[in-house]
Amino acid sequence: MSDIQTSTRTLSGKIVSDKMDKTITVMVERRVKHPVYGKILTKSSTIKAHDESNDARLGDKVTIAECRPISKYKAWKLVNIDERASAE
Repeated sequence: MSDIQTSTRTLSGKIVSDKMDKTITVMVERRVKHPVYGKILTKSSTIKAHDESNDARLGDKVTIAECRPISKYKAWKLVNIDERASAE
């Protein structure tokens, strides 16, 4: 049984909110083809993720991974900050 490898889902997105304590809101965009017309559409969803160190800031590009449920809406955790937002 130990030979079975469990893979965790990871997603990349942009932080749209960091105002909560130890929680970030990440917007993940995906491109899908319309079933009838064939046009490429951009669909987005917002996911709340756990940020233990409160290190991520608004506008950063991050990688999040699926984990056990932490609260009612949080079942993802911050893995890596890929790109920092430009300081303005």
